[in-house]
Parts: sequence; structure tokens; C-alpha cells
Amino acid sequence: MDLAGQDEGRQPLEGRTLSVSATFEGSEKIAVARDMACEFLMSLQAEHGLSVSQRAMDTVQLVVSELVTNARKYAPGACQLTLEVRGGAVEVTVWDSDMTLPSIPAPDPARIGQHGLEIVKAVCRSFEAHREPGGKRIRAAVVLADGPGDDAAGHQVM
Repeated sequence: MDLAGQDEGRQPLEGRTLSVSATFEGSEKIAVARDMACEFLMSLQAEHGLSVSQRAMDTVQLVVSELVTNARKYAPGACQLTLEVRGGAVEVTVWDSDMTLPSIPAPDPARIGQHGLEIVKAVCRSFEAHREPGGKRIRAAVVLADGPGDDAAGHQVM
């Protein structure tokens, strides 16, 4: 696991980017990716004083689990997971070697399985997928702190 942008002691962000990334070859358990996300979020609190709600902690781990699982299931070879703090959210990005963009079927409560990306889109502030040379990159952003009128995805409820 490659930690980028992490400093010793408690340091405010002030224009700096904090991120962590790891390449998964396929033999690791998905729990390793979830643990990496949890450790990163806890370091944001302890070392940088950022507010990270329990909802954000749980949601980021869910998103990491779903995106890494899909990459390992549908793409040959390694995948790369990157977590980055940006604009009050953590961006979860997964790159894999399959250029086919994911399709998200219409919601269907009778369908068994294949609800992962549907759930990810529902709980994240944003979701995007892009083809790149040699593969694709999927990015989802999860708001770190809950506001008084926020819904489950961190959106303001009017």
C-alpha cells in the first residue's frame, strides 16, 4: 500500500491533497481494501482533525467493497484503488483493465443480486465512469461529515 500525502503529526490540509492508493493483484481478500479505507479515514480524524461521520465511515467501506469486488469479478489482472480527500468528501476511485463501462440496471426489487452499483449511486454525492487507455476508471464521492439536514448520501434535504 502506497500512502501519498500523509504527514507526521496532526497537520491541517490547507491546500494539500491527502490520498492513499494500493494495487490489488487478485489474491487479496476484499476486506484488505475495506481495512485500508477505514485506516485512511481514521487517519484523517486523528492526524488532520477532519470530521468523519460514522455514516461516511460505513459508506466508504461499502463503496470500496462494491467497486473492488466488481473490478476483480469482471476485469482481468490487477486493479488499483485510490482514496483522496477533496471538497469535503473522499473520492473512491478504482481503475481496472476492462474498457467496458458498467451498466446499472433499472431498480427492480424482485431482481436477486446485481444491486451493487445501484446502491453505490444512491449513497454517494457523485458517481462517474470513464474509459481510459487500457481500461476504465470509476469514481464515487462520499461526503465526510453530516450536516443537520443531510440525507443518507450527504445531500441537503430541502
